[in-house]
Amino acid sequence: MTNVVPVGLTYPDPTVLYIDVVAVPEPKTVKNRVHIDLATTSAAHQADLVARLQELGATPVDVGQGDVPWTVLADPEGNEFCVLEPRPVYRDTGPIAAVVVDCVNPRVMARFWGEAMDWTSHEVTDDHAVLRSAKGVGPYLEFLRTPGVKTVKNRVHLDLRPYAGDDQAAEADRLRTLGATDIDLGQGDAPWTVLADPEGNEFCVLTPR
Repeated sequence: MTNVVPVGLTYPDPTVLYIDVVAVPEPKTVKNRVHIDLATTSAAHQADLVARLQELGATPVDVGQGDVPWTVLADPEGNEFCVLEPRPVYRDTGPIAAVVVDCVNPRVMARFWGEAMDWTSHEVTDDHAVLRSAKGVGPYLEFLRTPGVKTVKNRVHLDLRPYAGDDQAAEADRLRTLGATDIDLGQGDAPWTVLADPEGNEFCVLTPR
């Protein structure tokens, strides 16, 4: 496993999205239902970032986006992500603008994840929902209504860590009352709890730190 965090980071930092890269035996077979959007500050920044990412091994990918102002790329293992055009809403998010989740019902997902993480809803419609930390900092969590349903284990998922002093088992129970269900991914006797949200997206409840 590899952790990707900014240089000099002091944990915890509500403005930062931590990324863990974990080796798994399963190859990617379908479009990911969870992906990352990267923010840019100008057209020149967007072009430079796309060029730098391609030099690092990213490739352009067509997921049916058509003629859009953002650029869709895939990392070396085919995981899709977007480099967005400059948008005022993402001006203060840092390099990661949002984690985006394809779903059937954005309203249900926003209700669950808003209560699960105590995040604030910024917009909720039948087609999309937008959440952000109640502190008003860091990336957004967005749900987009898309055709199709989840068929395989997600290659990108969220990990939730209870607040310091909280009880992991009690937090997992609270999430179950909100609609989460237990799921077995072969994790065995792991120190974290694996659950699924109302649309079957896997996530982990870690031990407090």
